[in-house]
Amino acid sequence: MAGLLDQFLSLTPVARVRRNHGLEHATLHLLAQQYPRQSMAGYSNTTGFWIVGDVPAEAVDAAAHEALRRMRSGERGLAVHPNCGTNFVTSGAMAGMAGAAAMFGAGPRARDKFERLSMAALLATIALILSQPLGNLIQARITTSGEPGKLEIVSVTPANRGRMTVHRVLTRG
Repeated sequence: MAGLLDQFLSLTPVARVRRNHGLEHATLHLLAQQYPRQSMAGYSNTTGFWIVGDVPAEAVDAAAHEALRRMRSGERGLAVHPNCGTNFVTSGAMAGMAGAAAMFGAGPRARDKFERLSMAALLATIALILSQPLGNLIQARITTSGEPGKLEIVSVTPANRGRMTVHRVLTRG
């Protein structure tokens, strides 16, 4: 199984998204230090990533380049971010499965299910606690890469999408 996963993760488009996703997170970490009260988000694909947030383009450019430099210097942990969608999906899936497990074998009546509600809440809470480190582990091993390899930043271009400011960071390599 690990061999098959490694083969999948090494496919060029998958590896590109993982490297860009890691650089996106590292960039967000550095921007959050400069703009601690600013809400920001990101989205990655094979050609780069977007940073959504009302911050200057120069700050995004500087943070992306600094993030890439720091990742190349060994700060691979910058690729993991606590607010990544991977963490939210992991938490949701585990809590949902815990709730479903609590209802397994409950009778057909609504009252039968209601009587299991406290068990479902308990199991979902335990699942949410356990999902925190698991989400970070999935990020570190599967959805991001802290090793940028030959990744280069080509350009950073700001744009407005209605009231939102977005910055497109194009990469190659």
